[in-house]
Amino acid sequence: MTLVMGIVNVTPDSFSDGGRHLDPAAAIAHGRHLRAAGADILDIGGESTRPGAQRVDPAVERERVLPVVAALAEDGIPISVDTMNAATAVAAVEAGASFVNDVSGGLADPEMLEAVASLRADIILQHWRGHSADMYAAAEYRDLPRELVGELEGRVVAAAAAGIPPARIVLDPGIGFGKRGAQNWEALRALDRVCAMGPRVLVGTSRKRFLAEALAGEEAPGRVDERRRDLATAVTSVLAAQAGVWAVRVHDVGATRDALTVWRRWEGGR
Repeated sequence: MTLVMGIVNVTPDSFSDGGRHLDPAAAIAHGRHLRAAGADILDIGGESTRPGAQRVDPAVERERVLPVVAALAEDGIPISVDTMNAATAVAAVEAGASFVNDVSGGLADPEMLEAVASLRADIILQHWRGHSADMYAAAEYRDLPRELVGELEGRVVAAAAAGIPPARIVLDPGIGFGKRGAQNWEALRALDRVCAMGPRVLVGTSRKRFLAEALAGEEAPGRVDERRRDLATAVTSVLAAQAGVWAVRVHDVGATRDALTVWRRWEGGR
């Protein structure tokens, strides 16, 4: 069964909902709302990774996320911390997180993999080619599916060398990260190859620009509203589930949960 991971951005500048849940109380309330809507896991992040975003001081990141992690973990909700900083990962796991979601795949902080190896937590390793400030500089591929799988394999090898076995690893193809427009569709069409690698797979398409570009027609992508993006996200989440992914990461948990429920009924409960 494909799980639903709900997004809790405790940031002022995330691309979709920046500033809405910067206050810890608002973030905690939002996390509880997502859980009630059907989220299996909550992914809590204190640093925006939207295109062009600047890095956040790790101390500020921890001030943002740790109270939220602790409160929601106390509720018994499985928690993932979205961070590229080893110190934040350690502090969040100590506060109750069960997953470390590193969008850099352990490349941004050389201490990340060894830090997670010592923790009772799994790690999500995303395909990544550079920080948000210039994430498209390396968006050049001769054979995107082959390079995507090869680079993810490299992160699995690095994690194993640090002491993290494949059973504690989740892979993420990094939709929207270092990939322009059509390259994201190419990455999604390669999900069967990513899933065949062995570790669990997480996919996050939620509200991303490539979906808006597909829907825009004669409009500018920026004019495609959240409702339409959430519907497109739900469709891609079902298609990802059909490809065999372990979980999908979304803003609108209810829409994706409903779409997955309908698909499972179509499949006869398999």
